[in-house]
Amino acid sequence: MALLSIHNVFKSYFLHGKRIDVLRGVSLDIEKGELVSLIGASGAGKSTFLHVLGTLDIPAAGELRFDGRNVFAMNDAEIADFRNRTIGFVFQSHYLLPEFTALENVAMPALVQRRDRAQSYAYARELLERVGLGSRVEHRPGELSGGEAQRVALARALVLKPAVLLADEPTGNLDPATGEGIHQLLREVNRDLGITAVVVTHNEVLARSMPRRLRLVAGQVTEA
Repeated sequence: MALLSIHNVFKSYFLHGKRIDVLRGVSLDIEKGELVSLIGASGAGKSTFLHVLGTLDIPAAGELRFDGRNVFAMNDAEIADFRNRTIGFVFQSHYLLPEFTALENVAMPALVQRRDRAQSYAYARELLERVGLGSRVEHRPGELSGGEAQRVALARALVLKPAVLLADEPTGNLDPATGEGIHQLLREVNRDLGITAVVVTHNEVLARSMPRRLRLVAGQVTEA
């Protein structure tokens, strides 16, 4: 049984009175521990697909199953709890809280869930060391480079030990060398922590470094 399975998913938007079909009956299985890249033209619907996969957006039709359980059959509170416990997100912009240190930003999701404070900070520090920022834990976002801030965002996405990591253009605001560093970290996290990861990127060179590559064209996802 696949860890993540989406079946016959449709998603449309209305813009200026016109319906735009973004996802047109997408079906896909993602196995536990897979590292998957998703590429496609700008506006093809890559972010929409990722948002549906991460339950940030609900499709017009279709199923999302996690470990066999139909997620969209849950009520809103259950979906939110599933998302918080199961999925970590990294976006193109890091969305760090500027008034808090790197350590505080990473620990924040655990503290919001009222997990043990000492353990939360200890694990946050461990994650920052893993992403190469052990010497920057007390720095605020304004004191970090773009690549460093994105590393903090990656550590924050991991602090609740999610089963699935979804990254939406995580290197889009970074120069190529720094972006490759982030992709390397994603590969290491997938390998060392066993986290299933789906990475949306417009960079085909970086996408090809992932073991499995998907392409979104005309509302359909195919193997690339």
